[in-house]
Amino acid sequence: MVPILCIVGASNVGKTTFLEKLIPALVRRGYRVGTVKHDVHGFQMDREGKDTWRHAQAGAQTIAISSPMRVASIRSVPEELPLEEVVSRYFWDEDIVLAEGFKRSSFPKIELFRPEIEPRPLCSPSDNLIALVSDAAVEMDVPRFAFSDVDGLTDFLQSRYLESRKRPRVLVQLDGKKLPMKDFVQDFIAGGVLGMVSQLRGWKRPRQLRVTITLGDEA
Repeated sequence: MVPILCIVGASNVGKTTFLEKLIPALVRRGYRVGTVKHDVHGFQMDREGKDTWRHAQAGAQTIAISSPMRVASIRSVPEELPLEEVVSRYFWDEDIVLAEGFKRSSFPKIELFRPEIEPRPLCSPSDNLIALVSDAAVEMDVPRFAFSDVDGLTDFLQSRYLESRKRPRVLVQLDGKKLPMKDFVQDFIAGGVLGMVSQLRGWKRPRQLRVTITLGDEA
């Protein structure tokens, strides 16, 4: 599964501002980055009166808008999806996902800490804290990086999570959820599917091959 790291900290500590520096630092090194923002109050992406808003008001459960440069979708859910399911369903090609918030999750956390905002850090190594970003000399049994040391934190993340990571050759999803597979299983599936499809009329070896199989009553 793609590495998921939670960027946590007190309100107004600067999580979004710091992410605006960390994301391009990772992108410059060739990594594909995804982000998730946690909103405990709910959110509204559509503006009232817009076509997609009108679709939702008419009863559509899932709405998508597509352009030549990007695509976006909004899906109604009966309850909040766990972070791992959000990543598994919607982040297919990323090398790392940075989640802003989710301090109660079990995923590795990087806390941003300013003593003028909060008297002490919110997390500890027992909460799966892996690093602290602070200009204060805090005693904590994890690496500490200054707010200005984005490259140092990027080095740390690259060494710990990214250098030895291989991008998957095959993506298999079950009802939208990514299925983890070992390398030999990916090779077996890719070889079998390519072998069969290459015998079909009109075959021309592509850079990417996508196959969707519908099972059960919906077939």
